[in-house]
Amino acid sequence: MSGHAAHNPYLKDFKYKDTVRVLDNTLTLSTSEHAMIDRFVRVNQAGETAAVTIYKGQLAVLGRDPALRDLLVHMRDQEVEHLSIMDKLVVDYKVRPTLLLPVAAVGGYVLGMTSAMLGVTSAMTCTEAVETRIGAHYNDQLCELHMLKYEPLDALKQIIAKCRDEELEHLDTAVDHGARRAPLYKLQFEAIKAGCSVAIWLCDRI
Repeated sequence: MSGHAAHNPYLKDFKYKDTVRVLDNTLTLSTSEHAMIDRFVRVNQAGETAAVTIYKGQLAVLGRDPALRDLLVHMRDQEVEHLSIMDKLVVDYKVRPTLLLPVAAVGGYVLGMTSAMLGVTSAMTCTEAVETRIGAHYNDQLCELHMLKYEPLDALKQIIAKCRDEELEHLDTAVDHGARRAPLYKLQFEAIKAGCSVAIWLCDRI
């Protein structure tokens, strides 16, 4: 468990294969509650799309170092799993994907590549900034879902909790690998985190 990830009761005995049917037909949600879940899944799909391509961009530059490659591949593979989960939720919850999905993919790759071109520590700063914002975003979603108190939504809570905790593990990994030793750490960290906030806002609405 990540040092940033609090104990999470939703993770007990959770396996994604157990959530083949996430949406319970007996679940009664208001229009606003349906809209909330729609927004959550749409934004999460875009975020995981960007996350996958960020690591692909970093691997394109830093992948020649065997140890670093293994680390980046591990984090990328977890993001690929997250994206697969979100793609399924789009179908399960009949969510309209954001029109900015291609932008998220290209933007993530460019961000990953350019941060890696500035060096390993700058690549790790990128990861720390992204995962700080995304971890908080997932946590906000969990808080809102918890307020609904619908047991049939427990599977969705489990999924979001799993993704959040793995994102926060990536954050810890980035810090452990020198994120805060980057030459322009504070500037880069705040700029990327702010960019993530703007992307979340846009994907929520478009």
